[in-house]
Amino acid sequence: MREFLEPALIDYPSFGNLCDDVERRASQDAGEVMLRRRLGASWVDVTAGEFRREVISVAKGIIAAGVGLGDRVGVMSATRYEWTLVDYAIWYAGGVTVPIYETSSAEQVQWILSDSAAVAVFLEGDKHKAAFKQAKPDLPAVESAWVFDEGAIDALIAAGEQVTDAEVDQRRSAVGPDDLCTIIYTSGTTGRPKGCELTHGNFMFDVRNVVNSMPELFLTNDASTLLFLPIAHVFGRLVQIGCINSGTVLGHSADIKDILGDLATFQRTFLLAVPRVFEKVYNSSEQKAAAGGKSKIFNAAVATAIDFSRAQDSGGPSILLRVKHLVFDKLVYSKLRAALGGKVMYAVSGGAPLGERLGHFFRGVGVTILEGYGLTETTGASTINRPDKVKIGTVGKPIPGAGVRIADDGEVMISGGQIFQGYWNNEAATAEAIEPDGWFHSGDIGELDSDGYLRITGRKNELIVTAGGKNVAPAVLEDRLRSHFLISQCMVVGDQKPYIAALITLDPESLAAWAGLNGLPETITIAEAAGNDAIRAEIDAAVESANKAVSNAEAIKRYHILERDWTEEGGQLTPSLKLKRNVVMAEFADEVVRLYD
Repeated sequence: MREFLEPALIDYPSFGNLCDDVERRASQDAGEVMLRRRLGASWVDVTAGEFRREVISVAKGIIAAGVGLGDRVGVMSATRYEWTLVDYAIWYAGGVTVPIYETSSAEQVQWILSDSAAVAVFLEGDKHKAAFKQAKPDLPAVESAWVFDEGAIDALIAAGEQVTDAEVDQRRSAVGPDDLCTIIYTSGTTGRPKGCELTHGNFMFDVRNVVNSMPELFLTNDASTLLFLPIAHVFGRLVQIGCINSGTVLGHSADIKDILGDLATFQRTFLLAVPRVFEKVYNSSEQKAAAGGKSKIFNAAVATAIDFSRAQDSGGPSILLRVKHLVFDKLVYSKLRAALGGKVMYAVSGGAPLGERLGHFFRGVGVTILEGYGLTETTGASTINRPDKVKIGTVGKPIPGAGVRIADDGEVMISGGQIFQGYWNNEAATAEAIEPDGWFHSGDIGELDSDGYLRITGRKNELIVTAGGKNVAPAVLEDRLRSHFLISQCMVVGDQKPYIAALITLDPESLAAWAGLNGLPETITIAEAAGNDAIRAEIDAAVESANKAVSNAEAIKRYHILERDWTEEGGQLTPSLKLKRNVVMAEFADEVVRLYD
């Protein structure tokens, strides 16, 4: 058993709650810009004083509606300013926020609101109203439903005019660090989602230690970031709270499809995303280079960036490598940085493994990706690479105040003030997840090096055991395959089978671009492409490249290209873009069988 503990910079709080950050910043400098709000084509500053006043006004409306101390209130919306506003307003009113992914079905809405015993819910627009309306007959406890797009904020402010400041202050002051601030339901890759009980203290401990251990991101004079992750996800929530705490200017982008345009106009100083976003940025750049007949230049630039990054870990780049890097910086890297907004030096990645190749590429380009690791149950961050202590290919060292232990069976266990209280209404699951001494079973398999850096090698319940008894972690192969611009998703299979195989889906956008450059009609469908010899040759090469990362016994021997992609809407991916393996196995059971015919 290997274990590594990092001393806390700031201890678990003994008093206060998350509302204290809003109070502190408004009292220190009410005119300081706290957020930037998108109104039409412009970004409008929201000062600390303005935000506090609006939060309190909305909290009054929530109190007037009958929401009591400790009552649960749902929020179902895309990432937008109002999400952050009502989150803090619920806390000022003494309530508990229950996030719901804006893509959730009526059945999921019904489950989350009923299981949490919510008494009210915020909805974004018509789509969310429709889902709630369908679920409402089974939700008698939900007495109020407020819709952002129908003037909910103004209506609440008007409804709360008779509630006094003293009553809001009394509600806010009644909440301490050990009280719940939110119940976040896991995305449910298997089974029904469980509600994770996270306290004000969990977030205060996590945020304060992360912010103060990474001043290069959060504590610079012009720190700002654009949040386009779902705030319903713990990672997005942690970013929101971290910005409000640290003085980092926060903006919101509701649609990831428009993210490049928003990144260019918002001009943030660091970026937070899941690996799929970085894969898309890389693949898009590769496609543009190919379309412009500059594939050789791009490939040489990629190799140089990776070599330049690797050299930083082994004595520094040679003079020749520095010269090559300088040339490609003008030709390629500067344009890529400009696409990310121009000012970004650091990015934080979480939610899934990034892969060493992408990590070295982006660092070589001039944007160091700080990969981290955590779960909903650990308030989103338990390990992270820091700007001055980066080991690419790992998810970093424990955050200050946290500990990581590798159990005898390889499972990653975590300790610290960021560990959740337990699963809502599920004592059995809580007892199974948290040891009596406070260590949490993550369900992930990993390794700790001698410096305390953690490497995640797979998911405990996703380990494949072949008929020959070989244990195979699918993530290594899947990460490599997804790095190919034609591949959208993949799933490695082979449990109790004679060899490893894979199901692969194609990226529709990349397919059209590739087809146009290779003499095929750009209108080619995924179904047509699945049987095309030229495309299969590309996938053959991708599989061969992925297999280099593993032994022969772990290598992919056969694969099948599916005739449609996997998506969140289709039910194969969670809102945080994790693969629902049980769903895929059920839907494509026949295809898996054919891999072993």
